[in-house]
Amino acid sequence: MKITKVETFQLEWNGSGLPGNQDRPASSKKGPLSAFVRIETDEGMFGLGEASPMQGGLASLVIIAQDMAPALIGADPLDHAVLLDTLMHKCIKLGPDGATTGALAALDIALWDLKGKILNLPVYKLLGGAWRTQMPCYASIGGNAWRSVDEVVSVVERRVEKEQPAAVKIRWDGDRTKQDVDIIGDIKKAEAVRKLLGDDFVLGFDANNGYSVGGAMRVGRALEDLGYTWFEEPVQHYHVSTMGEVAQRLDITVSAGEQTYTLQGLKDLINAGVRMVQPDITKMGGITGLMQCAAMAHAHGVELVPHQTQPSIGHLANLHVLSTIMHLSKPVELADGWERAGAVFDNPSEPKNGLFHLPTAPGLGMTFDSAEMQERSIPVTTQRS
Repeated sequence: MKITKVETFQLEWNGSGLPGNQDRPASSKKGPLSAFVRIETDEGMFGLGEASPMQGGLASLVIIAQDMAPALIGADPLDHAVLLDTLMHKCIKLGPDGATTGALAALDIALWDLKGKILNLPVYKLLGGAWRTQMPCYASIGGNAWRSVDEVVSVVERRVEKEQPAAVKIRWDGDRTKQDVDIIGDIKKAEAVRKLLGDDFVLGFDANNGYSVGGAMRVGRALEDLGYTWFEEPVQHYHVSTMGEVAQRLDITVSAGEQTYTLQGLKDLINAGVRMVQPDITKMGGITGLMQCAAMAHAHGVELVPHQTQPSIGHLANLHVLSTIMHLSKPVELADGWERAGAVFDNPSEPKNGLFHLPTAPGLGMTFDSAEMQERSIPVTTQRS
């Protein structure tokens, strides 16, 4: 069996399920772009993968189309690890962080999907088997930097009623060029959510890199008093030692890693003192990369709680990996706008009674409307083509 085609494309979602879009006319309900890759073989089989969607994932898709796809044509897809390690070192001076690692993540996920179809097994079986076939979700609720206290309470109440999550994370998504913008207001919002959901409900707080060390300490202490479970990325992600300092000075679990693209970067976070790491499967080398992260987390005794906001391919890939982790300590992320994938995928990241269900069909087990996907696809070409 040989690879005959590597197709890169963006997929434009309908944005009607996204915050702020509900009341707009249908013609203006433009959603975000996802970055997909399709690998086909001479026997008519294919696998689908997904890159990090930052800036529509365009940079990763161009790297695949121009610098990686030509080397895959004619190769055996089961030489998976050799192929991707070769491509990583071929393109090493483009990164390795960022767009290059996102490109490799997309190819890795597609090759695992393809491998499962070739062997007629779901990916989790190829990874060693599942400890669980159902996983609780947590509602990851963004945009709270711009909301009033009452608005935060309202959106949290709606999401909890709709999704029945096992936990809630309130995210700030603020202006990353500013720090400590409204510490008093942020604490008031955290207090209001705790009051709404009660003392026993599991809560997380994602600062999206919004504080100085002093600001992070002040907010972190308030979150400890309120019984929050974790405090995500309180300071800028690229200040690794500072993230570690905050993690070691606070009692609340400090988490980080969604903007970390390499295993070496994750090691640095752990060595700095972070005890809950959150790599993203569409950034961190795909399924292979996330399995390596799981091994590293296990070796160091830290929690692995992946960041995952993509509602289709990335979501399913993430579920397959998380099902194989013996000590899964937190629910699985369900971010804003997961409804957008429902127009294309039959099994997007929609929880049933608060639970995600692991697909058992070969590969990733995704099912989708081929015609709808084709209609929404935006091919990515290069100057060479």
